[in-house]
Amino acid sequence: MSLIGWVQICLTLALVLAAAMPLGAYMAKVFSGGQTFIAPVLRPLEHGFYRVAGVDPDKEQGWLAYALSVLAFSLVGFASLYAILRLQAYLPWNPQGFDGVAPDLAFNTAVSFVTNTNWQAYGGETTMSHFSQMAGLAVHNFLSAAAGLAMAMAVTRAFARSGSATLGNFWVDLTRATLYVLLPLSILVALAFVALGVPQTLDGSADATTLEGARQVIALGPIASQEAIKQLGTNGGGFLNANSTHPFENPNALSNALSIFSMLVVSTALPITFGRMVGARRQGFALLAAMALLLVAGVAIVYAAETSGNPLLSALGVDPSMGNMEGKEVRFGQAMTALFVAVTTGLSCGAVNAMHASLTPLGGLVPLMLIQLGEVLPGGVGSGLYGMIVFAVLAVFVAGLMVGRTPEFLGKKIEAREMKLAMLAVLILPLVILGFSSVAAMLPAALASLANAGPHGLTEILYAYSSAAGNNGSAFAGLSANTPWFNTTLGLSMALGRFAYVVPVLAIAGSIAAKTRAPVSAGTFPTDTPLFVGLLVGIILILGGLQFFPALALGPIVEHVLMLAGQTF
Repeated sequence: MSLIGWVQICLTLALVLAAAMPLGAYMAKVFSGGQTFIAPVLRPLEHGFYRVAGVDPDKEQGWLAYALSVLAFSLVGFASLYAILRLQAYLPWNPQGFDGVAPDLAFNTAVSFVTNTNWQAYGGETTMSHFSQMAGLAVHNFLSAAAGLAMAMAVTRAFARSGSATLGNFWVDLTRATLYVLLPLSILVALAFVALGVPQTLDGSADATTLEGARQVIALGPIASQEAIKQLGTNGGGFLNANSTHPFENPNALSNALSIFSMLVVSTALPITFGRMVGARRQGFALLAAMALLLVAGVAIVYAAETSGNPLLSALGVDPSMGNMEGKEVRFGQAMTALFVAVTTGLSCGAVNAMHASLTPLGGLVPLMLIQLGEVLPGGVGSGLYGMIVFAVLAVFVAGLMVGRTPEFLGKKIEAREMKLAMLAVLILPLVILGFSSVAAMLPAALASLANAGPHGLTEILYAYSSAAGNNGSAFAGLSANTPWFNTTLGLSMALGRFAYVVPVLAIAGSIAAKTRAPVSAGTFPTDTPLFVGLLVGIILILGGLQFFPALALGPIVEHVLMLAGQTF
C-alpha cells in the first residue's frame, strides 16, 4: 500500500460525500412532492404520464397495494424484455444481424435486468442487438433502479408518518425517481463519459488493421449512455463482455474514478434523504456511518491483500513489488482497483474493473462477504436503504433485550410482527445461496461448468449464487454460467432475492406506518449515537458470519491458508 493510493481512495470518497449531501436534500424534496429547480420543466411531463396511465397522483396505497403494484410492474417488465430478447432478429437496429436469444438465457437475462441484478451469462457485443441493448436492457436499468428507489421511499414514509394506513403511491414514486433523479444524472454522466473517450454511436462495428496486417472487427454502439445508468442505477451490466475493464467502457483513470463516484453517489445520498424525511437528520448520518465503516474496512482488506502479492507467483519468479497484478488493469492501479472491487459489491452494482477470480483468496473473500452481508454497504439504489433499516430494526430489538428497554426505532415500537417479518426477510439470502450452492456442488451438470476444482471451485459456485440472490450481478470468472442449469437456478435466485425480500419489508413498513409515533422519553434507546452505530455494525457482521462462515471456511479461507503455505489444491 502507498500514501498516494490512500489519497486517491480518500479523495474519491470525499467527493462522493460532498455530492451526496445536496443530492440527499434534493431527493427528499422530490419524493415529498416539494418544489425543486427542475420541477417547472418536468412537472407537465410528469402529469402527462399520469393522465396517459390513468394514475391519480393524489391517491395513496396501503402496503399490500404498493407491493402488488411492484410485482405487477416487474412481471410486465419481465414479459416485455423476454419478448424483445427472443425476437431481436426481427426488430430494428440490429446491424450485427444477431439471432434471437435462447429461451433459458432470455429467461435469465430478463429476470436479471428486471430485478436490478444485471447478471450477464453472455457477451454483450456478440449476443445483443442495439435495439435489445437500448429498448430492453437500458430501459430496465432505469426502471429497476427507480423501483428500488420507490420502495425505499415507502419504507421511509412508514417512519415519517404516525397512524397512517398508506405508504405513498408506487406509480408516482416510480415516475419521480426516473424523471427527477436518474434521467438528469444519467445525461450529465453520459456526457462526461463521452468527453473522456467512451463511444456513443449507432454503428455496429469498426474495421481495423492490426500490426500484423490482419483485419479486426471492433464492436461499437451507444456505450456511454448505457454506462451512465449502469453505474448510477447500481445495475452493473456492461455493454461489452469485459465490462469496465474494457477501454471503451472505462478508458482511463478519470473514467474509472467517475465510475466509482457514479456507483456510490445515489445510494450514499439516500440515508441523508431518509434523515430529512423522518425529521431526524442525525439518524440518517448514523445509518451512513455504519455503511461507511464496513465499506472502508473492505477496501482496506482488499488493498492490503492485493499489494501483499501472491507467494505462489513470487516463487515462479514474478516480481512481487507491484503486488498481485493478475487480472488487473495497469491504468487503474492497485488502490483504485481495490476501491472499485469493494464498492461494486458493497453496492448491488456488479460492474467490474478487474477479474475477481484473479484476486488473492483473502481479496476475493471480501467482495463475496460484502454481498452476503445483505448488500447494504451502502447497497443498491433504494434496496441498500431499506435493507439497512431492516438491520436497524433487528439491532434495536437486540438492544432492548440486553438493557431491558422497549425496542423502538424513531418512536415506533418494534413488536413481534415486525420481528417475524424482519427475520423472514433476512433468511431469504442464506436459504437461496446455500440451498442452490449445495445442490450445484453435488450435481455433475453444474460441476462441469467450473474451471477450477477444490476450494476455488466452491468459491465460484458460492459467488455465483451470492451475486444472483444479492442482486449484485458481478461474476467470479471461471464459471461457465450459460447452461440450462445455471440460467434457470440463477434466474430463480435473482427473483427470490428481490421479491421474497421486499414483500415482507413492505409489510413491515405497513405495520410501522399504522403505529402512533411515541415521543422521546428517558427510556428511549438513542439510535443516532456511536454506540448504536457499533451495535448495528455488530448485528450485520454476526448475522453474516453465523450464516455463511462455515461455507466460506471451505472456500476462500482454506484457499488462503494453502496459498500462504505455498500450496495449491
